[in-house]
Amino acid sequence: MKQPPAGTGERMAKMTLAQIYPMYVNKVEKKGRSEAELVEVIEWLTGHGEKAIRKMIDAKTTFGELFEQSTLNPNAHLITGVICGYRVENLEDPFIQQFRYLDLLVDELARGKAMEKILRSAWRKLPAG
Repeated sequence: MKQPPAGTGERMAKMTLAQIYPMYVNKVEKKGRSEAELVEVIEWLTGHGEKAIRKMIDAKTTFGELFEQSTLNPNAHLITGVICGYRVENLEDPFIQQFRYLDLLVDELARGKAMEKILRSAWRKLPAG
């Protein structure tokens, strides 16, 4: 199985959500999806809602800290596919796998995949009200 080179996880863990989140937003909005859908995808994977995400962006939380503070969705293991040349389900480093899960979900959102399929279930956050 193809694995990322040594040191990849350490470099990824030092990246901040503040650096990458605007790129995620730009990517999905260019393809006609919304930031609210992006937040829903992040919340599904990590358990962190919009307010927590905003606080992490403001605090310049690293991805290492983000995933340390996350309770990964129990269905995350259902995320399969290739991202950056690696099969996510075969990645041996848990952190790199979690980071690439998020990348893959953002890609699926940008490609127009239905939210129910992206979230690997019929789970949808209900509107406030």
